[in-house]
Amino acid sequence: MIKARPLPAEPVLIEASPEELSALAARFGLGAVESLTATVALDQRPRAIRATGRLHAKIMQPCAISGEDFPVTIDEPVDLRFVEENQRAPTPDEEIELEADDCDEIGYAGEMFDLGEAIAQTLGLAIDPYAEGPEADTARAAAGIVQEGEQLGPLADLLAGLKKD
Repeated sequence: MIKARPLPAEPVLIEASPEELSALAARFGLGAVESLTATVALDQRPRAIRATGRLHAKIMQPCAISGEDFPVTIDEPVDLRFVEENQRAPTPDEEIELEADDCDEIGYAGEMFDLGEAIAQTLGLAIDPYAEGPEADTARAAAGIVQEGEQLGPLADLLAGLKKD
């Protein structure tokens, strides 16, 4: 949790504890989260607090094909805006112009906002749900799964024999 006023002058270093790493692995269905750190600079803007930096994590992720865990390194930029929830909402007829950095807004109430949870969510979004590990091709072959552009079976063998070398 970060106090909204005054903001820390130096970048905030977030480093997950062993208990938090375990909780993140369970939350995101991972074999393990071995490390998670983020360095985030906070900047007060007129209607929001801008948080920019980098997230670094090492995880053990299940292969989308074989289900076996394999190591993945995540290096992801962080660019978030924390907006007070009690700001005046636009009227239905009022036109709103959105800028590129308006898309990752996180509302907060009170004097503090949860930067740690925002970093956890950034990790969740950075995980590729279809990542394939080093044994994916072996698992496909064992299951008889045909890859795009590949053909298996007697007809494929016959056609391959007809091809000119």
